Amino acid sequence: MEASSLQAVVQFPHLFKSPSCMQNERPMNTGARKLHGKFPSLTDTRVPRRLFLQFMGYNHLLSYACPVLAAPMLEMTEPEVIRTQKLANGVRFQDVVEGDGPEAQEGDLVEVNYVCRRSNGYFVHSTVDQFSGESMPVVLPLDENQIIKGLKDVLVGMKVGGKRRALIPPSVGYINENLKPIPDEFGPRRSLFSHAKEPLVFEVQLLKVL
Repeated sequence: MEASSLQAVVQFPHLFKSPSCMQNERPMNTGARKLHGKFPSLTDTRVPRRLFLQFMGYNHLLSYACPVLAAPMLEMTEPEVIRTQKLANGVRFQDVVEGDGPEAQEGDLVEVNYVCRRSNGYFVHSTVDQFSGESMPVVLPLDENQIIKGLKDVLVGMKVGGKRRALIPPSVGYINENLKPIPDEFGPRRSLFSHAKEPLVFEVQLLKVL
């Protein structure tokens, strides 16, 4: 009995309208009848709820079957990868910025800015002030008898405007205290030599080839 009543509600919902709803309905006036006679397509057509839900479910499945219709495709770009190069003496370096000026050759005098850190990231020394940003570039000869060999090998082949990040092992680092670059101040110099027997990270920018 309950099933037949429920079926009647679904198939003939107008039979179970409340009296208040029935009282609120008004017959069409003369103007509405004339308009309905001229434009019968403007009549209020109710869409069955089941048909509406089926339509919405179809659209939902369509978005899975054909995602182009669901949302625009985003253009995918490959991330930039900085490659690490390893030299025979154990030096590893990356070209952070490739320069476009003259190329440094062995025996040249070059002007550079640099930052030196320990391999764990702790700051040791820099030609650029960390607070003011003021730089005091140094001039270095590309001669392994005057500067540490690892840094010389990193600078050779660089172009002006370029920047490299290098990990320099102690075997080609400060093997004696006369090799450049050396800070002028006593505190940074002592700090540098206290870490001379461990790998050091140099980030160097080539400013000029003299």
